[in-house]
Amino acid sequence: MKGFVFHGAGQSAWEEVPDPGLKDPTDAIVRVDAVTICGTDLHILKGDVPEVPSGTVLGHEAVGEVVETGSDVRTVRPGDRVLVSCITACGRCRFCREGAYGQCQGGGGWILGHLIDGTQAEYVRVPHADLSVHPLPGALENQDAVLFADIFPTAYEVGVINGGVRPGDTVAVVGVGPIGLAAILTARLYSPERIIAVDLADSRLEAARRLGADAVVPVRDEPEQLVADLTDGLGADVVIEAVGVPESFEMCTRMVRPGGRVANVGVHGKPATLHLEDLWIKNVTITTGLVDTSSTPTLLRMAASGRVPTAPLVTHTFPLDQMEEAYEVFAHAADTGALKVVLGEQRHDELAVPAA
Repeated sequence: MKGFVFHGAGQSAWEEVPDPGLKDPTDAIVRVDAVTICGTDLHILKGDVPEVPSGTVLGHEAVGEVVETGSDVRTVRPGDRVLVSCITACGRCRFCREGAYGQCQGGGGWILGHLIDGTQAEYVRVPHADLSVHPLPGALENQDAVLFADIFPTAYEVGVINGGVRPGDTVAVVGVGPIGLAAILTARLYSPERIIAVDLADSRLEAARRLGADAVVPVRDEPEQLVADLTDGLGADVVIEAVGVPESFEMCTRMVRPGGRVANVGVHGKPATLHLEDLWIKNVTITTGLVDTSSTPTLLRMAASGRVPTAPLVTHTFPLDQMEEAYEVFAHAADTGALKVVLGEQRHDELAVPAA
């Protein structure tokens, strides 16, 4: 088969790789019908995640069909259409028993496209399949469903829930790429008074406005001052950091009110300064986290019922074998206007009728 392989910082290729096979009785092999690219994949390609071995197939999000299962798999069987979660869970370790699947110590956590071969390929081996793939409702199309492998649970759990968004809050989202936009959509479920979106790119700010941000501000226009003006000088109740660079994190800590919450979602490749000389007196709570995906079943049900819109996030689609072109489009989002790119063919239960 072919897969998108990482060969060290700045080096990657769509190339022939060995077909995956069952290694453990809890494994499933999934044929990939839809896959997407994450900002974390760009961090890997830049060398920000040094534990990724050269030769690894990247990707940790997919929709596909189960083609083979190990003898211990009970929840899915060949022929099932499933979502492959970005997080793998053994279900038995201390953290899994607490629902903290992202911290799994039994061979799970974030391993796909990180420590083992991932989903940006024609087939993928998924360990601990019973808790790591989710049967999909027929109402969800592939390109919509794949957004629930990572960006929606990440934005919801690490941003909105960790940030403690409550009715009447002022929420500032710094960085409105796909994760930030998903944070806006899921924060709205809690009826905040206002949501303020901050970004470098005007195209992403316009997308944020369409998806429910009440105010948008480019970084060049003093977003901290706008937040202060809208809150009578107090600052935001919740600030969600969805970029992953020192400047954005430090801006978030200046933007939050006394007693407020900063929820860091961004993947950081460099140290950021924590200005405790200013923060120690402000009763500020700062949270970090890797997504657990414990919310994925709930989010899928909400998406199937139309409560969580997804279509506006997918701006570009490609066949699976155009992976390198898709990466170029996604990596230059400021120029291409890309939000989320999805690769794959149409669903296999949809028959193409030839023209007469």
